[in-house]
Amino acid sequence: MKKQDMQAACDLLYRHWREGTRLENLPEDLRPSERAEAYQVQGCIEAYTSQPLYGWKIAATSTAGQKHIGVDGPLAGRLLAERVIADGGDCALGNNLMKVAELEFAFRMGRDLPPRPEPYTEEEVLAAVATLHPAIEIPDSRYEHFEKVGLAQLVADNACAHRFILGPAAPEDWRRLDLAAHRGRAFKNGAPAGEGIGSNVLGGPVIALTWLANELSRHGMTLRAGQVVTTGTCLIPLPIAAGEHIEGDLGSLGRVSVTIV
Repeated sequence: MKKQDMQAACDLLYRHWREGTRLENLPEDLRPSERAEAYQVQGCIEAYTSQPLYGWKIAATSTAGQKHIGVDGPLAGRLLAERVIADGGDCALGNNLMKVAELEFAFRMGRDLPPRPEPYTEEEVLAAVATLHPAIEIPDSRYEHFEKVGLAQLVADNACAHRFILGPAAPEDWRRLDLAAHRGRAFKNGAPAGEGIGSNVLGGPVIALTWLANELSRHGMTLRAGQVVTTGTCLIPLPIAAGEHIEGDLGSLGRVSVTIV
């Protein structure tokens, strides 16, 4: 794809995101053919934010998440600061097609992990983390049939990014825990609504974070200090509707909530 075609594809997707409308597919001449090209299309979205990039999301880190969007492995997307909602705030459901909330383990980075030839190890990535947080992601897609368009078009569409809620930092002793064995629960209007475990996220949240660091490195991108990485849903995506208060509980790691309006 030519650079102007990449920008045109991103502009089209962003217009649908802004207006809450859908398309069947990207036009053939604006459609990335593989993952690397799709990330270049996705990267053009940074022209639409006036703030530094807030961070990254990992989509499809669980079997349930992969089935939900019709892929067989994870993919990365950008989190824009303008799309972040304060913990305990309101999220307008609007024309959201997916209508789900996802409880996630999120990390804020303490130092940069730039591209390099050799893969980062889990130990190196964990050492670069500043804080751990409970988080809720409310994804969406700009495609009418997101489960059918394939991985490259989903990456171009920012890996179904939409709204994001970051909870408070967990107590500093979180590093002593086995996050893969750590359980999380979701509540709707105070009633239990779902339960999951860290191992649902590519085998563990730190494994997922390491995947993201190496995915960015492979494609020439830096995971930067201060950025937040949300590692994917640890439970089956939770159906949501207007009027519901959604709370995620990661036990000793803290809680996070949002009201759907």
